[in-house]
Amino acid sequence: MLLLQSTMRFTPRPSAAVISTGRTLVRRQYASTSTETLKKTPLYSLHQAHQAQLVPFADHLLPLHYPSQSISDSHRWVRTHAGLFDVSHMVQHRFSGPQVEGFLERLTPAAVKGLKEGEGVLSVLMNEQGGILDDLVVSKRDAGEFYVVTNGATREKDLAHIKEQLDIFGSSGVEHEVYEEQGLIALQGPSAAAILAKHTTHPLHTLKFGHSAHIPINGHGHISIARGGYTGEDGFELSIPASQCVAITESFLDSSPDELRLAGLAARDSLRLEAGMCLYGHDLDETITPVEAGLGWVVDKTRDNFLGAETVLAQLKDRNLATKRRVGLIVEGAPGREGAEIYETGQDEPIGRVTSGCPSPSLEKFIAMGYVKTGCQKIGTELFVKVRGKMRPAKVTKMPFVPTKYFK
Repeated sequence: MLLLQSTMRFTPRPSAAVISTGRTLVRRQYASTSTETLKKTPLYSLHQAHQAQLVPFADHLLPLHYPSQSISDSHRWVRTHAGLFDVSHMVQHRFSGPQVEGFLERLTPAAVKGLKEGEGVLSVLMNEQGGILDDLVVSKRDAGEFYVVTNGATREKDLAHIKEQLDIFGSSGVEHEVYEEQGLIALQGPSAAAILAKHTTHPLHTLKFGHSAHIPINGHGHISIARGGYTGEDGFELSIPASQCVAITESFLDSSPDELRLAGLAARDSLRLEAGMCLYGHDLDETITPVEAGLGWVVDKTRDNFLGAETVLAQLKDRNLATKRRVGLIVEGAPGREGAEIYETGQDEPIGRVTSGCPSPSLEKFIAMGYVKTGCQKIGTELFVKVRGKMRPAKVTKMPFVPTKYFK
């Protein structure tokens, strides 16, 4: 998605997946849930055919990686060509009705009423304390109708929150529907537009980053697409009826064998971190405000009546009211992974912790994202990250670590 997609904290008993990437190892906690209880995406048979390593993620079985490439090679391929990701675990919503704009502006700090048909905006789902319940994308389809995508692992929490807020707001003017029979794929990379152009007559150059449209794909009626993604590259997310997902995906792969390859969760995680994008449940949660997360830009300047507005607007006015800040770090000598403590020079008590970290295949450096106490977030600040009992030098670095290449 966008800011950030999906969480991995939905069960309390994780197991570590450790996969060789050639020069490095990638470790990420995936839930150890019986595969019998997990959902399968519309592309499950395709993943099996390509011998994907499937892991539990957001209550689904999803591909971690494919044996045809190492994870670092898959990562680099997306940066130079294009990768196709199955993101069907995400929750797709339709909100409509005469009061829908007011309702969505209660849930989020976005200027929903100012969106034109086909425009979308990255935003966050807020609680009354100013914390982030989820990150999401809101797109206007036409008058009185909006398409919203939220994270799969926060599905039940989000739906309960939406229902509660509908009851408070008054649901007579708002209709809410969850699309249960839709797949979602992400075509990402510098070759994405050229690949998609082989399958549609729609002029893709008219579709800018954050915009959406219904376009014909291989004669399969009109498919909903949005230009954007979670890798920092140009790309598209396509919402496809479940019955058509395999056929459309295979047609993309068959038409561009020298440019397009399937990619899994592991490459997606390192790509989004290089792009400075948050992962909900790790870099964001309901105790963190948009200002603390460095996402103050999602709060439209005209808005003052969304959930949690009092806290968030006060922090925007006086940034020192936010006691912690999200920062990017370059770590020397070893990767600072999630949970690693961050220290100031000569101090015995930590000033923060790492929330995401990995070796960067693009930079060949160890990168990390985390929170430090306010006052230590300035670019160039020298800190230390404690890795396996040893203090590793680290420097606060501007994000994204790798420049984004959105089509604007």
